[in-house]
Amino acid sequence: MQALRYHGRRDLRVEDLEQSPLEADSVRVDVDSCGICGSDLHEYAAGPIFVPEGEPHPVSGDVAPIRMGHEFSGTVSEVGDDVGDLAVGDNVAINPILYCGDCRQCNEGNYHICDSIGFLGLSGGDGGFAENVVVKAEQAVPLLDGVPLEHGALVEPLSVGLHAVRRSGVQAGDTVAVFGSGPIGLSVIQCLRAAGAGTIYVSEPREARRNRAVDCGADETIDPTETDAVEYISDATGGGVDVAFEVAGIEATYKAALQSTRPSGTTAIVSIWEGEVASHPNNIVLGERTITGTLAYLGGPRSGEEYGMVIKMLADGDLDPEALITDRIGLEDIVDDGFESLLDAESDQVKILVKP
Repeated sequence: MQALRYHGRRDLRVEDLEQSPLEADSVRVDVDSCGICGSDLHEYAAGPIFVPEGEPHPVSGDVAPIRMGHEFSGTVSEVGDDVGDLAVGDNVAINPILYCGDCRQCNEGNYHICDSIGFLGLSGGDGGFAENVVVKAEQAVPLLDGVPLEHGALVEPLSVGLHAVRRSGVQAGDTVAVFGSGPIGLSVIQCLRAAGAGTIYVSEPREARRNRAVDCGADETIDPTETDAVEYISDATGGGVDVAFEVAGIEATYKAALQSTRPSGTTAIVSIWEGEVASHPNNIVLGERTITGTLAYLGGPRSGEEYGMVIKMLADGDLDPEALITDRIGLEDIVDDGFESLLDAESDQVKILVKP
């Protein structure tokens, strides 16, 4: 079986590996599609970040090299003896969250912020850039009729967007700014539109991504290389938006997102960061602004909660995965036509699906 493994920074290899053995509480899934995520790009270009190196991950028990890929869908091809709610032939999306089940956060039901949080395809386990995987049955969330199998690979990033919108406390009619319209930014925009947000402003330097932001529901887009986004948004809204989302992971967008909110407004930080940023606390204190972090989506025994919401929204036509997808490639082309293409500042690529 072929699978992509992470050996280190800028060292990804498609290798022939043995299939993982099937355990009693698990299912084998033949992978249909796996998306290349911004987190994968961070690992490739600047990692390891989530990838365990030296010490095994406390939940997966794995250490690099690990099999990559955490946004994926497929069809159940084998079922463990103790699995009663899935059957061979079921189409599923995989919730990749790994959790310990014993820490305070897990005991309170917050499995997605477990003290030992990890993700399949980043922290070990069977990643989705492979012909097939073995996962715990609770991680395989059935797709509803009418949801195309490859769209199941977009359930993960769309769930990130949904969780961010729910965490932000955005209300119907609120004005919103989104800084960054990569795959997660576009997912946030779609979920904001579905939640009934008012005017949505998007700051994004790449024209192709600004156009996709409009397709996903943005009302106004700003090229921050030509226009001061904070000034524009402040003037347009009479003092700032109700809620801003930082989805680019750089210092400039962090500061701009915070400064674009009105006094008592909220900024939701969605990005995973490679380094620290500098920020003056008075930007928060003087306007009584709020900053909230948002990580992933609900996991563990609650795997189907936000995943289930997104799948229902896909079935009802409230979300449009095709607006995110820019290419489909084979596993053999994943490094040059996938990772390197997405890292190219001149590329129009947004979300590339790998079809093992």
